Amino acid sequence: MEENNTKYQVFTVNNARYLTLTTKKFDNRKIWQKLDPKEICSIIPGSVVDIFAQPGQKFKAGEVVLILDAMKMYTKVTMPMDGVIKSVNVAKGDRVPKDMVMISIE
Repeated sequence: MEENNTKYQVFTVNNARYLTLTTKKFDNRKIWQKLDPKEICSIIPGSVVDIFAQPGQKFKAGEVVLILDAMKMYTKVTMPMDGVIKSVNVAKGDRVPKDMVMISIE
């Protein structure tokens, strides 16, 4: 008789538990992590067109802190909350990859 060495994983969705098989691609995926609300990250690769923020400067939620050119579109990156700029990690003309921390907030 053959032995069954299949390893099932338990998934819970809406309080229901399921036994399932996964692929190698799924097992090797990048695990989702909650974003830090005090970091402004690039959500798409692009180039920094203009920067309006400097360390120590105060901004209100919704004010534009920089402009990012991605896929031939200019995107106004806004402040997610009221706060003071802790650091600016990019310069005008820099190319930024996806998920790079561009600005930190105190």
